[in-house]
Amino acid sequence: MTELGGQPNRIEKNTKIKGDIVSEADFRIDGKLDGNVKTSGKVVIGIDGYIHGKVECVNADIEGNFNGELIVADLLSLKSSAVIEGTVIVSKLAVEPGATFNASCTMKGKEGKGAVHSTTKHSATTNEPAKVS
Repeated sequence: MTELGGQPNRIEKNTKIKGDIVSEADFRIDGKLDGNVKTSGKVVIGIDGYIHGKVECVNADIEGNFNGELIVADLLSLKSSAVIEGTVIVSKLAVEPGATFNASCTMKGKEGKGAVHSTTKHSATTNEPAKVS
């Protein structure tokens, strides 16, 4: 997870934080964050992790819970245990079967112009992975 922006940051399980985080490095949240995260790296929400707020990042992998506004410049990957609620703006989306995606989603094209907008209330419970391009 180490990127050019520095060492990855980690909020451990059983840790609760209220406030905003700004970093150029990757971030992994296994605890609870009530606030905003802005990074030029990747955000990972572990299976026990929870964020309530706004997240702006390049890539995100989510196994835990998110509630708020999620802006991902490139790829958002939702694992089967993920629960997403709120608003999502993303370029690419990968959803594993079993993930809960209750969000208003805007998908931006590669050039950043023109967007496909959909309001999705979806629980991926089939054996086939959801594909959005």
